[in-house]
Amino acid sequence: MCSAHPDELPAAVLDDVAGVVGAEVTPLSRLPGGLDVGAMRVQLAGGANAVLKAWPRARPNQLDETLRARRIVEHMRRRGYPTLAWLGVGATATHVWHLMNFVDAAPAPELTPAIVEQLMEIVELQAGQASEPYDHWSYALRLATGQESGRDLAPGLTRAVAGLSGYSSVVSALVGRLRLVCADVPPRPREPPDMVHADLKPDNVLVRDGAVVAVVDIGNAGSGTRATDLTTLTWHTFQDPLDGARRRLWTRILDLVGWEGAAVLAATQILLQLEWPIRHGHHDVVPEVVERGHRALDELNALR
Repeated sequence: MCSAHPDELPAAVLDDVAGVVGAEVTPLSRLPGGLDVGAMRVQLAGGANAVLKAWPRARPNQLDETLRARRIVEHMRRRGYPTLAWLGVGATATHVWHLMNFVDAAPAPELTPAIVEQLMEIVELQAGQASEPYDHWSYALRLATGQESGRDLAPGLTRAVAGLSGYSSVVSALVGRLRLVCADVPPRPREPPDMVHADLKPDNVLVRDGAVVAVVDIGNAGSGTRATDLTTLTWHTFQDPLDGARRRLWTRILDLVGWEGAAVLAATQILLQLEWPIRHGHHDVVPEVVERGHRALDELNALR
């Protein structure tokens, strides 16, 4: 049995969680961030707190993807990677869910030079630690070049990115510039491949008193190059006082994958940052994304 929580989590999800973990589950409060149903702080019988995340079923293999993420979490935690332990995974007819440990920390409201330095050290723990064949490098190459090669991890997103040029002439010009930069980049499989978080943004970094406590939202993690995550961090450093931190990030990315690899990863990040506000109708955000995209390319060109 479990306690109900109106207007937040379906009763069937709560019942399934209780059945898997073998204890009553009492919802307490919604946590910031999260998608769809989102993240919910819950209490387990005995008083321990946990975090429950649930998503409506949207793909036939959604439970398999969540199980893959749990295997990555277990693998990385054994190597000292600061991510939360998963207590259970399951699915109902309508939702897929996972339950994690709760930690008394909050998402970083923004990056600081100190947080960037800590995250760069954490990303180094990902070196050579790929444990699942979910190839983010191949996918980045596919998005950046527009070529139909490599594994397509998200066909719907790939199609949306392919149609970005039709949004406006300004967006089309940026997309054209990205395609030109990446046109002749050869495939570069990396051995051994790194673990890739694939969404290392401030929302997914839990901090307390200026220290990084945990990196979360690992559901899309896979393999490739850890420079992917450093490139995501770079996108969130285009404001003072982070210019120095961004230079250090660019330097490390170039050390890992060279200029052409950095161009692919930067182009992928820019395309994804464009797709999200356009898909969700946040048209007022698009000009800023376009401006930052050109600035990122200008900085990368200056390092060639």
